Amino acid sequence: MGTGFPDADARADFTRQRRRRALASIVSRLRAEPDDVSIMLPFEEVVAALGRTGEADLGVQTIALDSIVGSVDRSRGQFDRAFLPTSAGPRGRWERIATARRRGDAMPAIDVYRIGDLHFVKDGHHRVSVARALGDKVIEARVREVRTKLGAGAELRIGDLPLKQHEREFHERVPLPVAARDRIRLSDEWRYAQLATLVEAWGFRASHAREHLMSREDMAEAWFREEYEPVVAALVDAGIGGAGSETERYLRIAMLRYLLLHTHDWSDEVVERLVGEVRAPHAEDDTMVHQLLKELE
Repeated sequence: MGTGFPDADARADFTRQRRRRALASIVSRLRAEPDDVSIMLPFEEVVAALGRTGEADLGVQTIALDSIVGSVDRSRGQFDRAFLPTSAGPRGRWERIATARRRGDAMPAIDVYRIGDLHFVKDGHHRVSVARALGDKVIEARVREVRTKLGAGAELRIGDLPLKQHEREFHERVPLPVAARDRIRLSDEWRYAQLATLVEAWGFRASHAREHLMSREDMAEAWFREEYEPVVAALVDAGIGGAGSETERYLRIAMLRYLLLHTHDWSDEVVERLVGEVRAPHAEDDTMVHQLLKELE
C-alpha cells in the first residue's frame, strides 16, 4: 500500500520498520528469549568457529531473504538479524533506496557469502532491509560459498559459536565417520575437550594392546565401535546416566568410572560397583564428582 508519492511512502516505510523493531524487542523480552536471538551473525567469527576449508564463486543467484542473517562488516550494528533498523542512523540511505524501489527502479544484485544454509551480506545491507520491508521473499545476489568443517543451520546464534568451535576441535582430534559423528552431542565447551582427552587416552591403551600405533581415524572408529556404542547401550538397559544426550550420559559414567573406581576397564564387576556408587552427592566429594553425581539425580 502507498499514497502514490514515493518519497512520502519511503519515509513512512522506515518509520514503520523502526516501530516493528521496537515491538520485536519488547516481545523478545516478554518471552525471555536469549539476548543474542536478534543479533546479526558476524561472518568472520562464524568462519573461525566452523573452520574454513575452501571457497567458490557461484555467480548471481536468487536467494531467500530470510536466509540472510549476518554481515561481513560492522554494518551489522545498524540492523538486527531480521534487517530491521536498530536506530535512525540508516534513515537517509534507506529512504533513498525505498523511494527508488517505489518508483520501479531496478536494483543491482547484492554481494553475499554463503555458509551452509546461511548468507552474510558483504554489500547491500540497506537493499536487503528495504526488500524485506516491502514484502519481498527473494533477492538477486552474487554468491561466494565458503565451505567449512561444520555446517551452519538457521538456528545458529552468536552464543553458539564457542560451543561450535570446541565441537570442531573435537572432531579434528577424533575424526569419526559421518554417521558416528552425528551422534556426538554435548551442551557445553569443556565436555568436548574432556571427551577428546578420554578418547585419545583410550586410543593409547588400545594401540598398546594391539602392539601398533593406530591412526587417529582408526582410533576414533575403534573407540566408537568398541567403547562408546556398547556403553551407551548398557546405560539405556540399566536406565542410568542422567538427563541429556547419549554422549552426555556416556561422558558422566566414563568420568565417574575413573574418579571413583580408578579404572578404565569395563566389566560386569566394574558396572555393578559403579551402579552402586550412583548416589546423592556428599559435601566431601571433590568438585567434579559432586557435579557428575548431581547430574545423575
